[in-house]
Amino acid sequence: MRANYLFTSESVAEGHPDKVCDRISDEIVDLVYREAAKTGVNPWGVRIACETLATTNRVVIAGEVRLPPSLMKKDKDGNDVINPSKFKAAARRAIKDIGYEQDGFHWKKAKIDVLLHSQSADIAQGVDSAADQQGDEGAGDQGIMFGYACKETPDLMPAPIYYSHKILQLLATARKKGDGEVAKLGPDAKSQVTVRYVDGKPSEATSIVLSTQHLDDSWDSNKVRAVVEPYIREALGELKIADDCKWYINPTGKFVIGGPDGDAGLTGRKIIVDTYGGAAPHGGGAFSGKDTTKVDRSAAYAARYLAKNVVAAGLADRCTIQLSYAIGVAQPLSIYVDLHGTGKGVSEDQVEAAIRENMDLSPSGIRRHLDLNKPIYAKTSAYGHFGRKAGRDGSFSWERTDLVKALKEAVKTKAAA
Repeated sequence: MRANYLFTSESVAEGHPDKVCDRISDEIVDLVYREAAKTGVNPWGVRIACETLATTNRVVIAGEVRLPPSLMKKDKDGNDVINPSKFKAAARRAIKDIGYEQDGFHWKKAKIDVLLHSQSADIAQGVDSAADQQGDEGAGDQGIMFGYACKETPDLMPAPIYYSHKILQLLATARKKGDGEVAKLGPDAKSQVTVRYVDGKPSEATSIVLSTQHLDDSWDSNKVRAVVEPYIREALGELKIADDCKWYINPTGKFVIGGPDGDAGLTGRKIIVDTYGGAAPHGGGAFSGKDTTKVDRSAAYAARYLAKNVVAAGLADRCTIQLSYAIGVAQPLSIYVDLHGTGKGVSEDQVEAAIRENMDLSPSGIRRHLDLNKPIYAKTSAYGHFGRKAGRDGSFSWERTDLVKALKEAVKTKAAA
C-alpha cells in the first residue's frame, strides 16, 4: 500500500444524460414492484431488465419484463400486450422531477417509445426452474461482483467519490429550492475531486472540477464559480482545500445546452460513479433497470453490505469482497476477501468463513436478508448506490451495519478453534 499519493474520482448529477436514463429505468423497476404489490402479485415473481435511451426530446425504453396484469392490455386480436401508458407517465414524472423544462428536452413535450417485451423463456427457466432442483432460485446471469468499504469517511466510503457526490447533491438541493442565483443552474452537471493522501489518509483537496449547466446565457466561468463556490466549500466540510488547489469551474466556458439535448444518454454508462469512484474493482455489470434476481445488482449490494460490516466491526480498515455466480446456480461459486494488510488480528480466511456462516448469498437469500422486493430503486440512480443512509422505506438496506456483532463472534470463534 502506498502511503502518499493523489487519487481522483468523479460524479455526475441526476440531470446528466446517462443519469436521466438510469433514473427512468429505475422508475420502471419501482413501477413494476408497486403494481405487483397493489394487485396482489407475488413480488418474488417480478422480472425486469429495462434499458433507456434519451436524446433531443426523445426517450426510448426497451427491455424484458414479466408484468402484473395491471400493466397489460388486450390488443385488437385479444392478446395480452404491454400497456405503455403507465410507463410513459413514470418517465415523464422522472424527467420533471429532475428539472427538464427546456426546448431541447422537456418532460411534457418529449416523445416516449415503450419497447418492452416478455422475458426470454430460456433465461426465465434458469432462474425459476433452479428452485425445483436446488430448493432456491438460480442467479439471473453469470458474473463477478465487488463490494468495498474503508474508514476514510463517516459512511465508510473512499473520500474522492464521497466529496464528488456531495458537491452535486448540495447544488441539486439548492437549485430545486429556487433560492437566489443558484436556481439559474441547470440539471446537468459533473464534478471531480482530487485528494492528496498522506500516510494513507485523506489530507487535502488539490484540484476541484465542476462543469454545470446554467440557464442564463450571459454567465461565464467566473460568474458560475461565484455562484457554486460556497456550496463546494460546504460539501468538502472538514477536508482541507489546499492553498494551491486548482479550481476548474466550467473550464470550457458557456454550458447552456445540456442534458440529453447536448449528449445522448444510455442506462448503465456510469458504473464507476455508481460504486467507488475507481478506488475498488467493479465487476462490469450496471445496476439500474434490473430486478434483484439479477446478481449484477443484488450481489453487488450484498458485497458492499458485507464489506461495510467487516470495517464497521473493526476487523479491518479496508475490505474488498468479490462474489461470483453462474446462471441458474443459486450459491456463489466463490467468495474472496482482501483486507489490504489492514486486518486487526484476523485473516481473510476467517472473514470468508464468517461471511458464509452469517448470510445466505443465493439471490433469494440476498433478497430476503436485505428485503429487496420493494419499489426503492429510483433514489439509487444518482449520487451513488453506496455510502447513503438506510431509509425507513427499506431503501439502501445494504448500508446497515447490523451484522457487526455476528461477524465479530464468528471470527472470534474461528480464532479460538
